[in-house]
Amino acid sequence: MNPIWQTSRFQIDLAKPQVMGIVNATPDSFSDGGAYFSSRSPSSVLAHCEQLLKQGADILDIGGESTRPGAVALPLDEELARVLPVVRHAVQWGVPISVDTYKPEVMQAVLDLGADIINDIWALRKPGAVQVVAGHPQCGVCLMHMHREPLTMQTAPMTGDVVQQVRDYLRLAALGLLNAGVDRSRIVLDVGVGFGKTVVQNWSMLQRQSEVLSLGYPLLAGWSRKSSLAMLCADQVEGVEKLTPLPIEERLVPSIAAALLAVERGARVVRVHDVRETVQALKVWTAASV
Repeated sequence: MNPIWQTSRFQIDLAKPQVMGIVNATPDSFSDGGAYFSSRSPSSVLAHCEQLLKQGADILDIGGESTRPGAVALPLDEELARVLPVVRHAVQWGVPISVDTYKPEVMQAVLDLGADIINDIWALRKPGAVQVVAGHPQCGVCLMHMHREPLTMQTAPMTGDVVQQVRDYLRLAALGLLNAGVDRSRIVLDVGVGFGKTVVQNWSMLQRQSEVLSLGYPLLAGWSRKSSLAMLCADQVEGVEKLTPLPIEERLVPSIAAALLAVERGARVVRVHDVRETVQALKVWTAASV
């Protein structure tokens, strides 16, 4: 496996696990409820970016559209208005900038501003998306597996051997890029934890992560604050049959545990909300792994 992730401006060394800090330029994120978003100014989002960098983030991943279960698609002009002011500033900081989008028009706009990575939950399935990435000389790209779409993905989750289906899907998505002339070193894969999969299926993705790694591409793991962690660690209230999932603010420990397990099993990038704590945990893991 190539230890370098080639991106627009950086060759990211994946010999060291990379921490990708999540930046939500959106008012309806499942994880922070728009705590850093303002429709009038990008200053609060930019301040959050700077905070994540101080905490040790290696990469910033900026997204303007919520992809939580049940989310409705955002109009193009609104996503551009949210994302472009943030990216325009962030590319000046000398760190890899990823943009979480599936719209080819947004991809082209942020790449024109100097963004380094396109992180696409649709794995470039939208018409024109492959052409935008292939037309760029060396931007990085992360291809994620998603069943159905955010609005409907949890209404009828996947069935059958999920790991094999995800592996086949990602193999074909990567092959499409290779056939379009994109160098293998630019491609990273993401199994899409929570995107149209049940709790049990999500855990099977971690248990059998090596099967996806056998495709020969680096893997990004996105377990941070996901509902599968909340259900696994749910509280049992006396006299109540239904478990009470952990609230967002109590998912730090299971999020870090899942990130470390993913890295230990071969993932090279972890996409997280809690950067400082994840960086600290990875330092301990690295020291014990030497």
